Amino acid sequence: MSRSVKIQGRILYLTEDLSLLERQLGGEDLPLDPERALISNISTDEITPGWVCYYYDETLARYCMVGLRGGKVGKDAIKGGGFGVIVSGISKGCGSSRETAPYSELKSGVRLVIAKSIEKIYKQNAQNIGLLTSTDFGLIERIQKGEEIPVEEFTRGLDAISAGIVEHGGLFAYNRARLAGEVSPPAITTPARPMTLCEKILAAHVIKDAKTGELGATAVKPGDAFFARTDVRFSHEYVTPMAESLFVAELGKDAKVNDPDSVWAFRDHLTFLDLVMPKAHRDMGLKEQAEKLGTVQESFTKRHGVKLYGEVHRDGKLVGSEAICHNKVIEEIALPGQLVCGTDSHTCMAGALGCFAFGVGSTDMANAWYTKDVRVTVPETARFVLTGKMRPGVCAKDVMLHILSQPFFKSGQGIGKVLEFAGDGVRGMPLDERATLTNMAVEAGGFTGIIEADEVVVDYLAAQRGLDKDAVRARIVKADPGASYVGTFEVDLGAVEPMVATPGDPRNGVPLRALAETHAGADVKIDIAYGGSCTGGKKADMDMYAEVLGAAVKKGKRVADGVHLYIQFGSQDIRRYAESKGYLDVFAAAGAELVDPSCGACIKAGPGVSDSAEQVTVSAINRNFPGRSGPGKVYLASPLVVAASAVCGKIAGPEQI
Repeated sequence: MSRSVKIQGRILYLTEDLSLLERQLGGEDLPLDPERALISNISTDEITPGWVCYYYDETLARYCMVGLRGGKVGKDAIKGGGFGVIVSGISKGCGSSRETAPYSELKSGVRLVIAKSIEKIYKQNAQNIGLLTSTDFGLIERIQKGEEIPVEEFTRGLDAISAGIVEHGGLFAYNRARLAGEVSPPAITTPARPMTLCEKILAAHVIKDAKTGELGATAVKPGDAFFARTDVRFSHEYVTPMAESLFVAELGKDAKVNDPDSVWAFRDHLTFLDLVMPKAHRDMGLKEQAEKLGTVQESFTKRHGVKLYGEVHRDGKLVGSEAICHNKVIEEIALPGQLVCGTDSHTCMAGALGCFAFGVGSTDMANAWYTKDVRVTVPETARFVLTGKMRPGVCAKDVMLHILSQPFFKSGQGIGKVLEFAGDGVRGMPLDERATLTNMAVEAGGFTGIIEADEVVVDYLAAQRGLDKDAVRARIVKADPGASYVGTFEVDLGAVEPMVATPGDPRNGVPLRALAETHAGADVKIDIAYGGSCTGGKKADMDMYAEVLGAAVKKGKRVADGVHLYIQFGSQDIRRYAESKGYLDVFAAAGAELVDPSCGACIKAGPGVSDSAEQVTVSAINRNFPGRSGPGKVYLASPLVVAASAVCGKIAGPEQI
């Protein structure tokens, strides 16, 4: 444990004045100036753009900050600049919070990041790898004087576990001390209290003693911090290689994954990247680098005996993935009452089974491979009580776009909260529709989504996996009467209309009937209609695409001229379902292009991406942040609206077929 640090190296101010930024990169040191305008809202996508994430080791340092707005930071500029401190404005590390971002800074020689405010996940990722963070600009002058800074300057206000991780220089070092009995997180002493669904699951998974593995706490409350035993750990090829690199670097080449039977890996994110990668990236050798991610992951799974859901070939040709991880976790892996962690924000989709499922970063996963546990701070829960029945033409996607458009989310109050869905309206939904709700819980910054398991889940798991119904019922966890929620919101499903989220944010939901009003009364013509992803590629979604397209074909209609309709399956099981129903013939007759499972266009890595800013897409995916599916504009909508829009050539409801 370190009690003080002496931070050496130059100080880089990320200035709004690009000429000042250039001068610093050229070797000039700027004096401290509190009035100097600094760049704010620097996202992790700017620190390490998506293509940089094809690298997964210290090579990341060579590309640190190359995506920073203004285009002044080139390859090796940060690594070769001798910088020990990076200073910026508000909201450092916003966006997708890739762990590659702080890792690239650390391996560039940066020891400390100072900003006016720092995003929570970025900050936690920095703690995990030993990169110091602070919002105290007073440290700059002290560092320039060569002063040793007490570590407590960087732990003030943190919970005991986070403080311990900072003091030990990272999560691996802290966990080694914890498992050796050299350090212990504070015991959870929360007395018995009514608990929410998530709180009850977490209380059962609290690790009381790291050496003996004893589990359980009487109760937990929001703010309690501890390590929790995982039941399911999974990762995909975009993250597995970096997690393995960290695993080996900290534990050695002979280290073994703890309980590999509870670990899974997926080749699902970049399966079709080759079809849409721009020439500039190919010329940089990124095609080969991206392909290496899958190869490295496959090698990892073979060495450790981890189950890999990989690629699927037909007639000797690659056709896609076995499944998108989130769909397969529901189909074959997760169970009610479990704690599930995966290296993807949409891990929350599994909450439809009544388990506590959430996304973690590379270091958290690498540590979980070693310890089988994960660090958790109990989040607050918001309860959404759904009543009544949805009217014809309305589905769970509309419900979620309606919920996300409400002030609770648009004001940012939903950030970090668990969304617990309850009520007769939820119980009347099939499992696939429930999964849409939990999947999209993170679209406005929520922690996860969860729904209490019931007979719908019992019947599904019995039919899908052949599980004993009584055994499944015995796993069901229920929220306690009188549990405390940060807010309770009632949603009358009968009042929800077909919705569309306008480009830029899933919270931009407006009723479909009012969409023209936001466009000066004009129709919104489209170029692409995309039905797929974990959210929009389920069996129930296939039913909806087939319903609309089947009606169109019967009337002699098909996909409008100039429009491309893509329908992509979430798993091979879903594809087989669609085939058994005769949907593939319907889709073909309507003029749709069928795509095998992969994350695909949802992450700008497959058929269905836009290639110009002028293109307009209506999509069944979960998020439409700028650049998410290409440079064009993306409107989010239900599978019903996506299919109808493809036929009409403009955003439209199925009643127009």
